[in-house]
Amino acid sequence: MTLRVRHLTRFHYEGVVTDSYNDARLCPVSDPLQRCASFDLAIRPRVPVHTHHDFYLNRVDHFELHEAHENLEVEAVSVVETRPDPRGPAPSGIGPDALHAPGVSENYFDYVVESRFIPQSVAIWREAMDVIEGDASDLWADAVRLGRHVHASFAYDPDWTHVHTDAAEALKDRRGVCQDYAHVMIALCRAKGIPARYVSGYFFNDKTGDENEASHAWMEVFLPGHGWKAWDPTHGREADTRYVKLAIGRDYADAKPLSGRFRGTASRHIEVSVQVRRQ
Repeated sequence: MTLRVRHLTRFHYEGVVTDSYNDARLCPVSDPLQRCASFDLAIRPRVPVHTHHDFYLNRVDHFELHEAHENLEVEAVSVVETRPDPRGPAPSGIGPDALHAPGVSENYFDYVVESRFIPQSVAIWREAMDVIEGDASDLWADAVRLGRHVHASFAYDPDWTHVHTDAAEALKDRRGVCQDYAHVMIALCRAKGIPARYVSGYFFNDKTGDENEASHAWMEVFLPGHGWKAWDPTHGREADTRYVKLAIGRDYADAKPLSGRFRGTASRHIEVSVQVRRQ
């Protein structure tokens, strides 16, 4: 499937600001499941863009504005070819002991401990125990059970949480958006010793018209001998060719599509518009 993504972010400052430093993780990855055929990043006001890769190998486009400004616009347009998983279905019967096999070279250790948005807590541990008693026995099957539990017990509510809500807070209220669903599922997996990481990106909904869509978030589980396998607790299913991956990390803090800071006393208003269309 070939998808065209347009992601436009506008910052309106109520006053003049200077010294704005920004990182964009808006370029789709190229891997066995997708190929980024083209990517264009436009910054207004125009400034130089410097590209590097972060600790988790995400592409980061860094730009700075040192002149006084009251508006900032960041537009990313990409064309991505997505493919069915050539590995086929996730294998069953892979237990936690396989993570310690001599042939495992993946550095999954950051994905089994707590992180900024995914703390370890008694409530999270108890929730995981309510779904799976004892230790995990099948990494993929148990992760899916936890994900289905999150999907069934949470209510999607875009007005309830915010970007700073962590997994413990989201679990308490059982309401939120895709970011919260992903954080809670990852937290439950880690409580069972299952390596799980956060994924930012987009989801193509072919039932939409011209209305505004949004960024999406899901998670991946590490399966020795197979690799990382994606599951979406918001929709309650495996990720497929409708998903476009941008970045990965321990949680949202590592994979923010756009982040930054500025110098000034002005407050700001943000407008985000995302469209995902089939070509």
